[in-house]
Amino acid sequence: MHKHHSALGLATARFDSARGIALAMRPVQPVTLIRPHAAARAARFFVEKFPGRSMYAVKANPSPDLLKVLWANGITHYDVASLGEVRLVAATLPEATLCFMHPVKAEEAIAEAYFEHGVRVFSLDSLEELAKIMRATQGATDLTLCVRLRVSSEHSKLSLASKFGVAPDEAKELLFQARQAADALGICFHVGSQAMTPDAYANAMERVRQAIVGAAVTVDVVDVGGGFPSAYPGMEPPALERYFETIHRAFESLPVSYSAELWAEPGRALCAEYSSLIVRVEKRRGDELFINDGAYGALFDAAHIGWRFPVALLREPESTVRDMPFSFYGPTCDDLDHMAGPFLLPADVRAGDYIEIGMLGAYGAALRTGFNGFGATETIVVDDEPMVSLYTDLPEAAVSTNVVKL
Repeated sequence: MHKHHSALGLATARFDSARGIALAMRPVQPVTLIRPHAAARAARFFVEKFPGRSMYAVKANPSPDLLKVLWANGITHYDVASLGEVRLVAATLPEATLCFMHPVKAEEAIAEAYFEHGVRVFSLDSLEELAKIMRATQGATDLTLCVRLRVSSEHSKLSLASKFGVAPDEAKELLFQARQAADALGICFHVGSQAMTPDAYANAMERVRQAIVGAAVTVDVVDVGGGFPSAYPGMEPPALERYFETIHRAFESLPVSYSAELWAEPGRALCAEYSSLIVRVEKRRGDELFINDGAYGALFDAAHIGWRFPVALLREPESTVRDMPFSFYGPTCDDLDHMAGPFLLPADVRAGDYIEIGMLGAYGAALRTGFNGFGATETIVVDDEPMVSLYTDLPEAAVSTNVVKL
């Protein structure tokens, strides 16, 4: 271990591995590990390989340090969904382009975003929202308005098909009216989180084609939204290049403006590998492990939607006992603080052992609470690889963990 000014500009204890931290520190509280090099590599992958513009979906992880790493590696546009996110990114990255992609916004939020933070891109899925945007911006003539279509989430692990999106039979009128108001007209959609096949995008792009033909409007932007997957136990997706190729082919066949732009809003795919967590086993009861983080901490998804995360026992010497499936209980007094898993760990795991839980950079940190007095964690930069990566074939020279000063 050594101390120095890290890539994030902080004087941080820096370790080579999660195991080194567990053995050297024997931490009483959970420890969050961050890997700037992993987020940097993911950003370069999208910047270099996605056939359009990639904007980061800030809700996945709003850490200012992460935002700076993404900016340093070519992510210049940010999908913000609230006034809080608008203010955060504007303060952290004043030169960034902000796109307000929540289809239902407060009129006051639209006005502040437009007049105080330079936001010119807004999404909408109703005539009511269109009228609201025009009132809030005082009839602005420099807007990019992206009409969100409702598409299927059948190929995704988390549906985003029921809350937002204009239905096909209502799209024609909204597209026509938005075209009259917009400087640039876009169509956007979201196939759902963790899309497990490129077909999800091919099907959605067919909906886009039908909407354009039906409304007979000139479209300047097609935004395929998020849904780009990461790898988790039992959820190993195809290579991301296959998604990019499918999207590119579909985009090239659309009847859009000759200068139309292709956008995407990756969130999970840019930050999942950025962070993991070290927890301590406080008690074992058969195949149940009581650990010191859980549903109200970084493991919300593991508890509430049954997400399985990669796990590893941090012990020296390493256990040679065969793995068995475990479930976890978190530290609060709530029965809901339960992560069913299964999480595969050596069968001799015991109280006092440390476990690394990987791939928590997306949503884990963002959803953490202080419920029941738990939740304080130390954050440490580590240099090792994430437990799983979709980007390990990208040359190291292509990425930068140095934060560009704005």
